[in-house]
Amino acid sequence: MAKVQLCNITVMDNPSPFLNPFQFEITFECIEELKEDLEWKMIYVGSAESEEYDQVLDSVFVGPIPEGKHMFVFQAEPPNVTRIPENDALGVTVVLLTCSYKAQEFIRVGYFINNEYSDPELKENPPSPPQFDKVTRNILASEPRVTRFKINWEDPNSQDPMQGPSEHTETTDSMTTETPTSQVDNGTPTQIPSFNENSNSWATMECT
Repeated sequence: MAKVQLCNITVMDNPSPFLNPFQFEITFECIEELKEDLEWKMIYVGSAESEEYDQVLDSVFVGPIPEGKHMFVFQAEPPNVTRIPENDALGVTVVLLTCSYKAQEFIRVGYFINNEYSDPELKENPPSPPQFDKVTRNILASEPRVTRFKINWEDPNSQDPMQGPSEHTETTDSMTTETPTSQVDNGTPTQIPSFNENSNSWATMECT
């Protein structure tokens, strides 16, 4: 049984200019204390033709994590536009959020993105090269694609011989997504900043 359940993801600042940071408010629940960190990654799919153009926008480590429900904001800078093929700059692509424990990915959430010019004239006559400062990014927040993977939460190097290879299931109805709303919290959450040593982005976890 999975020790971490994803409860909700709120897509923040959406729609927004293409060059704005990505921001996701992630809520998850631990059914028991985790001794080691969870590693979250944000990946931008630069082209449907090849994984060569995928960009890891950032990764953060969150933890150790006590039992209960937790929330943090995952923010990352936009993709490097020089690594996006010109033919794939506009239109539909995907951003992925993944989470791993002990180097084992156990959940992946994908969102479709529509990138387009807001100016009607640029829509009719898109410039070459693309002018990303005039492109609007719209994440389809209401239609996440969630994939779950079975992992060994105790010892990644051992496998129950009766269990067989890991399996995964896909669902779109077990996680709710919301647009940002104002919330009043009368409690005082514990804030644990987590930093990736190779990154300037951040995550703040609220323990309840």
